[in-house]
Amino acid sequence: MRALSAHELLDAWEKCLGRPPHERAVSLLSAFSGETAENLSRLSIGRRDRALLELRASVFGPRLTSLASCPACGERMEMDMEVGDLLVEQHGEQPSSHALRAGDYDVLFRLPDTNDLAALAPCEDASEAARALFSRCVLSARFGDGEVDAAQLPSEVLEAVGARMGEADPQGDMRLALNCTACAHAWQEAFDIGQYLWGELNAWAARTLGEVHRLAKAYGWREADILALSPQRRRIYLDMVG
Repeated sequence: MRALSAHELLDAWEKCLGRPPHERAVSLLSAFSGETAENLSRLSIGRRDRALLELRASVFGPRLTSLASCPACGERMEMDMEVGDLLVEQHGEQPSSHALRAGDYDVLFRLPDTNDLAALAPCEDASEAARALFSRCVLSARFGDGEVDAAQLPSEVLEAVGARMGEADPQGDMRLALNCTACAHAWQEAFDIGQYLWGELNAWAARTLGEVHRLAKAYGWREADILALSPQRRRIYLDMVG
């Protein structure tokens, strides 16, 4: 991924304002990679999130800090981690489909992508969302010699498909193993790199626009000229302003 200038980074941030999370993720990746958002939206969730982790490292560095609350005692914890610790090793290209035999059922499915997550937005609960996702991702299912609709598959077959999806795309469900320093409770917490990166970018944009405002007001400089300054030189001018 190529590095973006401060001006380009602000443009990428502005284009994402008001968009739902799934659109923001592929829009940011598109800005840095040059690939179309349409193509990126067809990446499996794991491949997409791996690219988002690499993007985060290139923009804000490899170290991440996050906060979590213990579900047992409510203790607030700060976690420091490296992007490299979150990356799951992947081998070769992903096949377009995967076959699974579960009991007497033969199922052919593909991995979920960003378009699938977008389609789940109207679902009212996790069970409905899971069923809708399988309906989209199961390409065919057979019981003996007969075709079976994905909506009619038994829950144990869907569980087997979900488990195989996780094995085939392990980066797609990032979970942090946490241990409370106050009560020693251990649990796992999901980590959404798309939301995390957007929060960082949003905060960076607010700070940067504030700096532009102060320097433009003090010196009458144009936004483009201020953004062209290195962060170090911009900080020196800001210190002199006050």
